[in-house]
Amino acid sequence: MNFGKGLAPVLLAFAVGCGRSGLDLLGDPPTSGPASGGEDATVGVGSRDAGPSSSGVPSSGGSSSSGSSGSGSGSTSSGIGSGSASGSGSGFGGSSACDSPSCAPGGAGMTNCGSNGDDCCCTSLEVTGGTFYRDYDLNARGYFVMAADGGPADEAAPASVSGFRLDKYLVTVGRFRQFVAAWHGGWLPPAGSGKHGYLNGGLGLVNADDDAGVEYETGWLASDDGNIAPTNANLSCYPGYDTWTNTAGSQENLPLNCVSWYDAYAFCIWDGGFLPSEAELEFAAAGGSQQREYPWGSTDPGTDSQHAIYDCSYLPSPPGAEGCGVAPVGMAALGAGLWGQLDLVGNVSEWNLDWGVFTSDTGIHYVDPCVDCANLFSEPPPAVSYGGRMAQGGDFTTPLSLISVIEAQQGNGGLPAGRYYGLGLRCARSP
Repeated sequence: MNFGKGLAPVLLAFAVGCGRSGLDLLGDPPTSGPASGGEDATVGVGSRDAGPSSSGVPSSGGSSSSGSSGSGSGSTSSGIGSGSASGSGSGFGGSSACDSPSCAPGGAGMTNCGSNGDDCCCTSLEVTGGTFYRDYDLNARGYFVMAADGGPADEAAPASVSGFRLDKYLVTVGRFRQFVAAWHGGWLPPAGSGKHGYLNGGLGLVNADDDAGVEYETGWLASDDGNIAPTNANLSCYPGYDTWTNTAGSQENLPLNCVSWYDAYAFCIWDGGFLPSEAELEFAAAGGSQQREYPWGSTDPGTDSQHAIYDCSYLPSPPGAEGCGVAPVGMAALGAGLWGQLDLVGNVSEWNLDWGVFTSDTGIHYVDPCVDCANLFSEPPPAVSYGGRMAQGGDFTTPLSLISVIEAQQGNGGLPAGRYYGLGLRCARSP
C-alpha cells in the first residue's frame, strides 16, 4: 500500500504543536520555558512593541527585484537540473541580490554569510524545473521501503515544478531585523501580493483541491494583517534556543527561529519574493528527478557539522539550553544541494506555503498529478483534515534516521500563528 510521506497518527501532532516544531518526531514537547507551540494568545491581535497600528494600507510594497544573474559558468550534476548554470565561482547560477531590502544596509547577517563570511546572505540561486516523486512505500513499521538502487520503492505522487529561484541561505536574524524595522514603520503586505506571479498568466500556483485547476493561490489576505506580530516577546519563544536578540549582537548570522507562518510569508513578500510551496522545497532538496538521499548526494553526513547541523551534534558557544544549538547559516558548506542551496536539511526547518493536509488512512494528501500546485484549501474537502501549515527539512535536533530528504521532507510544521525554536524560513523568487 502506498502512503503519503508521514503517518496520519504522527500528523495529528499538528493540532497541538510543540517547542521544537509543529510535529515533534522525537517525543513530547519540553516542559520548561514559555509555551511556544500552538496559537500564542498575543499573536493575531496586531499588537506591537512600538510603532503605528497594524491596520491600514501599507505605504509601499516590497521590492520585486531578486537581482540579476552573475557571469561565468559552472557545470552542474546530471539529471533533471543538468546543463550549465551561470553564476559566481561556485558554479551555481545565482544572483547576489544584495540590493534586496533585507541585505541592502549591509553588515552582519546581511553581507557576511557562508563558511568564509564573504557571501551576500540574500544570494538567490536558480532551480531548473522538472518532475519528481513525493510518495513512497512504507513497511509495517512505518519506515520507507528502499529499492535495490538505494532510492525509494514504488515512487508515486509525481509533481512537476517550473523553474524558480530559491535563496541559498536560511533567513538570518540580521536580515529579519530589517523587516521588523519596516513593520514598526507601518509596512504591511499589499493584498494579493506574494503569489507566484510568473505562473499561469499571473494567477500563480494551482490550488490543488478536489477541483485542481479551477482555483489559484490568493496571495496575501488583508484579513491576516493583524496576525503579523514580530515583537521582541514573540521572537523569544524559548530561552536558550531562540536566536533573536532585541538589539543587534553576535547572533546576526544565525537562522531566525520562533517565527510564525504569517511573519515568514510577510517577510518574503517585503523582501521581493514569496514562500516556496511544499513541492518546490522538496524538489530542490531532492535534486529534482535525481531523488537524492541527502541534498548533497549519498555521502553519510557524519557528525562534524560539515554536511548538516542535526542530532545535537553542533555545540555553539555559548551553549544552547541542552548544550547543542543552531549554527550560522551556510556553515555546513559540504551540504549544498544540486543547485547550491545550503541547510536544506538540518539547522532549522522551513515554513512553506502549503497546508499540511492528510487523510485518516493514507497520511499526507497529495494531488496526483501536480503541476505547479500547492495545498491551499479554503475549506477541507471530504474525508480530508487540516494539520497546519507545512514545514520541511528537519532541525538541529533531528536524528540521523530522519535527516535524509525522504524523511526530512515529510509532513512537518505547525499552526500558522505558532512559534517554534526548530522552525525558520527561506524565500523563493521569480526565475
